[in-house]
Amino acid sequence: MSRLNKGELLALGFMTFALFLGAGNIIVPAAVGINAGDQLGLAALGFLLTGVGLPLLTVVALARVGGGMAQLTSPMGKVAGTLLAIAVYLSIGPLFATPRTAVVSFEIGVVPFSDDSAWALLIYSTLYFALVTYLVLTPGQVLDQVGKIITPILLLALVVLGAAAIFAPAGQVLAPETAYQANPIVKGFLEGYLTMDALGALVFGVVIATAIRSQGVTDQRLVTRYSIIAGIIAALGLSLVYLALIYLGATSHTIAQVSDNGGQILAAYVQHTFGPIGNLLLAIVITLACLTTATGLLIACGEYFSRLTGFSYKTVALVFIVFSWGVANQGLSQLLKFSEPALVGLYPLAIVLVLISLANRYWRSESLIMSSCLGLTLVFGICDGLKVAGLGQWVPEVMQQLPFAAQGMGWVLPVVILLFVLVASERLLGSHKSGAAL
Repeated sequence: MSRLNKGELLALGFMTFALFLGAGNIIVPAAVGINAGDQLGLAALGFLLTGVGLPLLTVVALARVGGGMAQLTSPMGKVAGTLLAIAVYLSIGPLFATPRTAVVSFEIGVVPFSDDSAWALLIYSTLYFALVTYLVLTPGQVLDQVGKIITPILLLALVVLGAAAIFAPAGQVLAPETAYQANPIVKGFLEGYLTMDALGALVFGVVIATAIRSQGVTDQRLVTRYSIIAGIIAALGLSLVYLALIYLGATSHTIAQVSDNGGQILAAYVQHTFGPIGNLLLAIVITLACLTTATGLLIACGEYFSRLTGFSYKTVALVFIVFSWGVANQGLSQLLKFSEPALVGLYPLAIVLVLISLANRYWRSESLIMSSCLGLTLVFGICDGLKVAGLGQWVPEVMQQLPFAAQGMGWVLPVVILLFVLVASERLLGSHKSGAAL
C-alpha cells in the first residue's frame, strides 16, 4: 500500500495552497487593511474565519465523504444535488472564475508594461490559456507541475512582498472607515466572502484526491487523511499571506489614498517600495496565482462533467478552456455584471451545505435537514442575487428588514431557526416513539 512521505505531503499542501491563491486572495486583504485602519486586528480575525476557516471546513467535509461534491450533496437527492453541483461548477469555472483569472492577471500584471487594448488582452489571454491547457491536460502530473515547480516561485515572491510589508511599511496605520468602526469583525467576516474560496473548495476536493491517487495511494482512509493535511497546510499559508497583506493595506494610506481596489493598493506599494522592479514582482505573483487557480478549476470541472455527460475528460476540458478564453475577452466589467449575482446567490448554499454535512452526527434525518435548510437558503440566495443585479424592488420588504440582510446575510437567522425547529421536532418525535415502544 503506497503512502506519501513528508516531502510529498508538503508538496501536496503547497499545491493546495496554490490552487486557492487566486488574484482575489491577494487583492481583497489589502483593501480590508486600508479600510480597517487601526481596527485591522479584529477585521483580520473576521476575514480569516471566512477566507480561511470556511474553505478548510469544506476540504474536511469533502475528504470525509470521499472527495467529491456528488457524495456531499447525496442526502438532498440526486436531481437536486446534481443541479447544485452544476451551478457551482459552472459559476466558478468557465462562466466566471476561470475567465476572471485571465483578465485580472492581465490588468494587474501586464497593463503596467503594455496597454489596455482589446488586442493586448486577446494576445495575452491566448498565451495564458495555452499554458493552462498544458497543465489541465496532464491532471495526474499536477502535483509535480504545481506543487513542486510553480508554487515555490509563487511562495518566494509572496515572502518578499510579505516581508517588505512588515519590515518596510509605507506609512502609519490610521483610523478606520465607518463600516469598520461599527463592527470590524462582522465587516471582515463579510469581506472574506469575496475570496470565493468556499465555492472553490467544493471543486478542489476532486483535484486534491486525484493528485493523491496519482502517487499510487489507493486506501480511501489515507486519501482522506492526506486531503485534510493538505488543507491545513494551505490554511496556514493563506493565513500568513492574508495577515501580511492586511497590514500592507493598513499602512498604505499615504501612498494609496485614491485607490478603488486592492490591486491599486498593491501596485502603489510595490512602486513605492521597490520601484519598477516592484511592478515585475507583482506581475509574477498575480500571474502565477491566477494560473494555478485556473488550472485547478478547469481540472475539477473537466473531471465532473466528464463523469456527468460521458464525454472524455480531454474533450470537456478543451471545450471549457475555449469557452473561458472567449468569456475572458469580453472584459472584467461584463464578467462582473453577469456573474456576480449568481455567485452571491450560491455562496450561502455552499456554507449551509458544508456545515450541515460536518454536523450530521447530531440528527437522524440528514436528508430532511439538508433539503429543508438548503431550500430556505436558496430563496434568500435568489433574493440577494436580485439585489446585486439591481432588481431589489422584486424582493419582499420583510426579507430586507431581517438582521444582516443589507450585507447579504439575511438568510442566517431564518435558517438557524428552521434547523432548530427541525432538530427539536425530530428529538421529540423520537422520544414519543421510544415511549410508545416501552
